[in-house]
Amino acid sequence: MRKIRLRSVLSAMLAILLTAGTLCGCEGAISDNSTYTHDEAVQEIAARVSKIDPVAMKPTLNIYDDADETTVALSDISSFPITVQGNGEVDIEIAAATELSADTPDDLINVWAKNFNNQKNQVNGKTASVSIRKITSGDALTHITEGDYRPEAYLPSNFAWGKMLEAKGFELSALTDRLVGNTAGILMKQETYDTYIAKYDEVTMDKVLNASLAGDITLAMPNPYTSSSGLNSLTMMLYSFDSSNPLSDKASQKLLEYQRQDPPMAPTTAVIVGWAERGVITAMVMEEQAYHNKPTLKDFVYVPMGIRHDHPFYIFDYATKDQLAVAEAFVEYCLSNEAQKIANEKGFNLHDDYEAQDTGLDGAGYLAAQKIWKLNKDGGKPVVAVFVADVSSSMDGTPIRALKESLTSAANFISSDSYIGLVSFSSKVYIDLPIDRFDATQRAYFTSAVKTLDKGGVTATYDAVLVALNMLNEAAKELPEAKMMIFVLSDGAEMGSTYSLNSIKGLVRGIEVPIYTIGYNLEGTGDGARNDLMTLSGINEATLIDANSNTIIDQLRELFNVSM
Repeated sequence: MRKIRLRSVLSAMLAILLTAGTLCGCEGAISDNSTYTHDEAVQEIAARVSKIDPVAMKPTLNIYDDADETTVALSDISSFPITVQGNGEVDIEIAAATELSADTPDDLINVWAKNFNNQKNQVNGKTASVSIRKITSGDALTHITEGDYRPEAYLPSNFAWGKMLEAKGFELSALTDRLVGNTAGILMKQETYDTYIAKYDEVTMDKVLNASLAGDITLAMPNPYTSSSGLNSLTMMLYSFDSSNPLSDKASQKLLEYQRQDPPMAPTTAVIVGWAERGVITAMVMEEQAYHNKPTLKDFVYVPMGIRHDHPFYIFDYATKDQLAVAEAFVEYCLSNEAQKIANEKGFNLHDDYEAQDTGLDGAGYLAAQKIWKLNKDGGKPVVAVFVADVSSSMDGTPIRALKESLTSAANFISSDSYIGLVSFSSKVYIDLPIDRFDATQRAYFTSAVKTLDKGGVTATYDAVLVALNMLNEAAKELPEAKMMIFVLSDGAEMGSTYSLNSIKGLVRGIEVPIYTIGYNLEGTGDGARNDLMTLSGINEATLIDANSNTIIDQLRELFNVSM
């Protein structure tokens, strides 16, 4: 009798718990393995949003957006670290590409700089030294041309960036066209390569593009505004479309047709490597040295393509005679047998027999190629995006201020051809701005809505994601060919949401909308919050940006260059 009674009590308690879970609306028990077709996901999202019952706010027009209130569209140059600090009486700063100035094995210029500084060389009776700033070739160009960054020397991956600076009116001279040898090219998984060769015979850009259009490979490339390999491959694509004039209407139209296939595009090479490691893509654009130092990519085959990445060393005309002398002494050391041996050990100076496939573009031509890509990167499809902002109590203080700055900065980078909406959430979900074309009026509504965001309450993150998805689904009725995306800005500390992350995964997969996450105060909220944001972004192969970084503005600019 006792056993029966105990079993009855336990059964009753379980029933009460299950009923309580239903009454409170918690949906965390729904399996993340749920499978939905697109149409099923649309219907289920709409049903859930009706239960969430978001609050529609009345937008107000911001007509007083004075110039002194506008957020600066560049991060401070100090956000890009000095990896070697020289202390000589005559010191020069070198803006050096990240494959040379990062952590080992991508630290060649750092090693060289330390060795050079330790030699206590002298110029005109003064001790000489060099300082290294870690910055991508494209970021350096942007901060030099659009900001007030003035290094004495510039060490990009290839000569295209130097030509672009000259086209922008800067005077600089190459002390050497090659400080250390490298190439960029196409990587394919071994089995993909074997199948490709059997059908297409050789790896050339035009045949790679044909294979991509035919669905025989999935090719990814990084942002050509920041990545040297991205810029290299872009110009080779345009050249393959029209070798007589890579900037012609014919080449632009062909690029537009290619982009309509929605090829994978990433803000950085690191994101592409992650895709490759997970099997999302079968081919990508990458530098040889980086490939050489990535054991996880050893089942890929590398074929060089385009111009060489030989890291020319430039000195600006505003450098003093003593600084020029330091630069010349440093270049002489870098070209020495001792220094080049170190370079060989770090994966450089491979494929020295490779001859560049030059498109013949000058600096203005490379700048024009970037603009052609930006105009055509969405394949003529409109972009529709919803920003989802966390305004819960955990965002109080610095996080909420940083979030507002991020959103205000975002407005500077979004095309007027895009369609934008804004959702915020705490205990409730608020539709602060319905989706509309991002013209001057919608932009003013957007910045006004951002300014009025305030913190308070718990964190209904995944309710807000469902509301944003439902807004996109409604927009798709009018814009069926549009590229849809969501940007979630949060500290990731979810609490109080009707629906859990686990319960919406299947819906997000079914709807196939990428959800980019921008995380605030992730150090304070712990690994669990970071992992949740990474999981949310990873469902449809988007990315997480850590807003704690001082380079958040530049990261947003790069992300929107790629996605919007």
